[in-house]
Amino acid sequence: MSKAKQQPAHEIRMGAIKATIWENQTQTGTRHNVTVSRIYKDGDDWKQTDSFGWDDLQLLAKVIDQAHTWIFQQAT
Repeated sequence: MSKAKQQPAHEIRMGAIKATIWENQTQTGTRHNVTVSRIYKDGDDWKQTDSFGWDDLQLLAKVIDQAHTWIFQQAT
């Protein structure tokens, strides 16, 4: 029997920068983890990387800030 793939709790995207928020249930309550990536097109295929250039950093900071705000709002 195969296990269902976990779906993200929320995603935030600005341009090519994306934060994916994952929800995990623990004995002490709900915990959130965040993965960040940059999406890009390679020929006809869309790919993603966890490597960022200097020109990605401002958007990266904004996306991370929005992810932090979303997680904080879930706890209130």
